[in-house]
Amino acid sequence: MKKFLKKIVPPKFVKNIRAINNSVDQAIIPFFASHRILSSIYYLLFSRQFSREQQAVLKGRVAYGKSLYKIGKSSVLLRRNTHRLEKGLIMKPRREVFALAYIDETVDCYIECVKAGTLCDEELQWASDVLLKYFSVIKLSEHTQQLKAAFEQCRPSFSLNRQFIPYDEVSRPELSCDPEQLKQLFIRRRSVRWFEDKPVAKELINKALEMASLAPSACNRQPYQFYLLKDVDAIHIAKLAMGTAGFAENIQNLFVIVGDLSAYPAERDKHVIYIDGSLAAMQLMLGFESLGISTCPINWPDIEFREAKMSQKLDLKAHQRPIMLLAFGYAEPDGKIPFSQKKLPEQLLKEVKL
Repeated sequence: MKKFLKKIVPPKFVKNIRAINNSVDQAIIPFFASHRILSSIYYLLFSRQFSREQQAVLKGRVAYGKSLYKIGKSSVLLRRNTHRLEKGLIMKPRREVFALAYIDETVDCYIECVKAGTLCDEELQWASDVLLKYFSVIKLSEHTQQLKAAFEQCRPSFSLNRQFIPYDEVSRPELSCDPEQLKQLFIRRRSVRWFEDKPVAKELINKALEMASLAPSACNRQPYQFYLLKDVDAIHIAKLAMGTAGFAENIQNLFVIVGDLSAYPAERDKHVIYIDGSLAAMQLMLGFESLGISTCPINWPDIEFREAKMSQKLDLKAHQRPIMLLAFGYAEPDGKIPFSQKKLPEQLLKEVKL
C-alpha cells in the first residue's frame, strides 16, 4: 500500500503534510513537556515511539522470572548475587555478617543450577568458590549454618586447577605498554569504511570477543550477545541502519550487538544494556585493532519499522534490543578515513563542587 501511495501522491503534497504535522507537534510539545503526567498522555495519544521499548522491558521482566527456574548455560541471578558476595568479601573492614538479604535466594539458585546440569563449568565454579569463601569467613548463625550445609551437600567437584575468588591487587598482570603506546592504539583505532575482500579467521574473532568479555558490566551480568553476519547478509543488515549509504556494499563482516532485558527484574535497569553493551563494544574495537583488523561502529536508531525488520531478520525475542552495529575487516590500503576532530579535555571536563 505504501509503495502504491508513493506512486499516486505527489512528493510536494507529502512534504507539505509532514511540515504541517511537525509544526503542530512543535506547538503542543511545550504543554505536554510541562508535567510528567502530561508527557505520558502525549506518548499515549500522539506518539508510539516508546511502545516497543515499553513492551521489551515488560517482556524482559517476564523472561527474567522464567530464567529463575529454566536454567541455561548462564544464570542472571546467580551471576548478580555472586558478584554482590564478592563485593562483600573485599570490603575494608569486612563485616562479620553480610549478604543476609540475598544469601537465601543465592543458595537456592545455586542448588537449582547444579540440579539443571546446564550451567557452564566456569560460571558454576565461580559461584561455588565464592560461596565457599563466603561461608568460611562470616560468623555463622543457625540459619546460615543450614544454608552452608545445603550448599556443601550439592557442591560438585571441579577439574579447573585454580580458584575463582577475589584476589590481591598486586596479582594483576604487569602492563607491557606505556601510556603513549596506549594512546597510539586509540589514535590508530578509527572508523574504517572500506575493506578488502579478505575473510577474518574465526580464531581472531574469538580472540577479540574474549577481550571484549573483560569489559566491566553491572553486577557482571553481561546482558548482551554479538550476532555475526558475513558477506551479503552483513550488507542487508547494514542497510537497515541510517548513515551507511554508499559504503554498506563494501562491508564484509558485521556484528549486531544485542542487549537482553531478561537480565533485570525491574524497570530501573532498562538502560544498562546500552551501557554494558557499549563498554564491551569499545574493548572489542580495540581488541580487533590490536589484531590488525579495522572496525566501524554504526549507530542504530530507535525507529519502529527498522526495529521490526531487524527483529524479524535476526529472529530476536521481544526483550532483545539492538544496541549498535559494528563492521569489521581488513582495511583497504588506499581507503580514506574522516579526520573527525575530537573535543579538547577542557571542553569535556566539568568540575563540580557540592
